[in-house]
Amino acid sequence: MSTPSHRAPLAELVEELLAADGPLPIMAAGEPVLRGGTERYDGQLDPALLSRFVEALRLTMHAAPGVGLAAPQVGVPLRIAVVEDPAPVPEEVRLARGRVPQPFRVLVNPSYEPVGTERVAFFEGCLSVPGWQAVVARPAEVRLTCEDENGRAVDEVFGGWPARIVQHETDHLDGVLYLDRAELRSLSSNQTVAERWTQPTPGLAAASLGFELPG
Repeated sequence: MSTPSHRAPLAELVEELLAADGPLPIMAAGEPVLRGGTERYDGQLDPALLSRFVEALRLTMHAAPGVGLAAPQVGVPLRIAVVEDPAPVPEEVRLARGRVPQPFRVLVNPSYEPVGTERVAFFEGCLSVPGWQAVVARPAEVRLTCEDENGRAVDEVFGGWPARIVQHETDHLDGVLYLDRAELRSLSSNQTVAERWTQPTPGLAAASLGFELPG
């Protein structure tokens, strides 16, 4: 008897997800798929199915709305994520956070490493932890290596908010939520952030809530 391919169950899972029209359901914190890590993508989905899955991730990210979405967030333990950020923010926020528009990208088998030692901290949220935000200190620049959806190699340095996005989404593929890296004294509801902590940097929140910012 032959050993069943590990590819088939994942393809069947994706086909089942795509059978319904519209955005895919997003897994909330507590679901094991968000903590179990992922399989490296090596053709588990045929090109047509991969294209359909990527488009479903894009649709779901836009509908949420968010600036990134990883496959485990829709219940698929594959090392694939999508990112896109139109960056509709005021100029002072753009300057403080380095938030600049990012085109739609597909990250296949991504990994990152810090470039330099500078770390920056800002409030961060997650579609899988709805209703809450917390301050997370992350490397200011990272080198991302991955492939795109067509198998082309990507080796690029990201800074500012784009660096934060690719770190956040790649972390999902390792079973890491942003709360694992957060300053928990900063944990705030979305409403509280909107009412109190809309400043471009979290300096006031740090002084008021009693936590330290890097450097």
